[in-house]
Amino acid sequence: MKKRVVLVLLLVLIVLSGGLIYIGLLAPVITGYAAKNLSSAIFVAGRTQESMEREDLNFSFIKFNKNRVDLDKQEVISRFLFWKSKAQFNEGLGCTLVRDFPEEAVEALDYPEFDLPECNPDTIPWPAGDLLLDTIPGGIDLEKLEDALDQAFADTSGWKGTFGITVVYRDQIVAERFRSDFTPASRFLSWSMAKSFTNAIAGILVMDGKLDIHSPGLRPEWAGDTRNGITVNHLLHMNSGLEWNEDYGNLSDVTVMLHKAGDMGDFAAAKKQVAPPDSIWLYSSGTTNIVCDYLRTLFASDEEYLVFPRKALFSKTGMRSVIWEPDASGTLVGSSYLYATQRDYARFGLLYLHHGKWLGKQILPEGWVEYTTTPAKGSGGQYGAFFWLNRSGEYPDVPEDMFSCNGHDGQYIFVIPSKELVIVRTGYSPSGTFDIKTMVRLICETVEQS
Repeated sequence: MKKRVVLVLLLVLIVLSGGLIYIGLLAPVITGYAAKNLSSAIFVAGRTQESMEREDLNFSFIKFNKNRVDLDKQEVISRFLFWKSKAQFNEGLGCTLVRDFPEEAVEALDYPEFDLPECNPDTIPWPAGDLLLDTIPGGIDLEKLEDALDQAFADTSGWKGTFGITVVYRDQIVAERFRSDFTPASRFLSWSMAKSFTNAIAGILVMDGKLDIHSPGLRPEWAGDTRNGITVNHLLHMNSGLEWNEDYGNLSDVTVMLHKAGDMGDFAAAKKQVAPPDSIWLYSSGTTNIVCDYLRTLFASDEEYLVFPRKALFSKTGMRSVIWEPDASGTLVGSSYLYATQRDYARFGLLYLHHGKWLGKQILPEGWVEYTTTPAKGSGGQYGAFFWLNRSGEYPDVPEDMFSCNGHDGQYIFVIPSKELVIVRTGYSPSGTFDIKTMVRLICETVEQS
């Protein structure tokens, strides 16, 4: 009997010890997720602590954090049991989780001054500005479109969590609706839609002659091993062959990278190669941050690197709201952390709808959109170069030429060339809570057959 008691106590001790060790490994993710997302929501998106804790942070262990917001220091500290994490806001750069670098270094991250021309977007016609025309292009059933939006905002089973929807048809906004706590000026988190913005920056650097996407030897530490053959082209297509686990529900590569790594590109680049480049397709947020890390090396200074997206892309396309956040090392987190209004997401979609041209001016290289929408090897037609494709028939009732930017928990920019449509949907809709396929189908059905 004593032996049994001892064995049971020993087993309980082992289980408790193992659980404590696991919680200790998971705690920086728990606190880091809360601190980072709450700080960006407050200081970048203008949301309240109460709304975030009630909705976006109300799950799993995340809901047990104790969050302290300091408006004067512009920081958020989140605590879970014995552990805590801090996220810091810097003007122009949004919020950054303090990891692996001193707090002073993160606080010192600085967005370069960049003078934009003086203008009032409300007086400039869409899409260059926000002045919407009264005329609606023909060929679309507006009554059916309103019914489709009613469904998307129904907040019933299968239709949970919509923040906003913007529909652009033949270059004009034909429908735009927001939940009551959001407006056209609200910024929304991209999550993985940021990957597609990284595609655009890579394309502009190609057009400028600063980037060869087929050149190997991206990182000094890869020299001499098989990773040296990896190119930006492989990374854009998720064909690098690097080991990666993209499971958001566990202590995985992606959750550790986003919430525990100060230099996300270095973290992802340290992964071992499990297959030759271009031999398998494996979705990986890490590969995008390797690209961002490499692009940083193409600039003479960090100031030039940080201001380049605004100078080369956002200011040229009327995307005035965009905030692209860096990690603690100062590298833009191209996998996940970009904020913009829905109209700016729509403008981004229009750029790709028009083959990289903006109001007649070529912003992306000739043929870049065609390259982007060519299926990656091994993807089964579902993925191109940091864009999702419908070549696989994932959306069976939607035109095959549709391609999209997809983000975690229900963020989407759909580009449908054959329908002359761009659809933006933002929200907080964990998997299975929103019927995105039906939404896109219903909106497509409002466009008359040509």
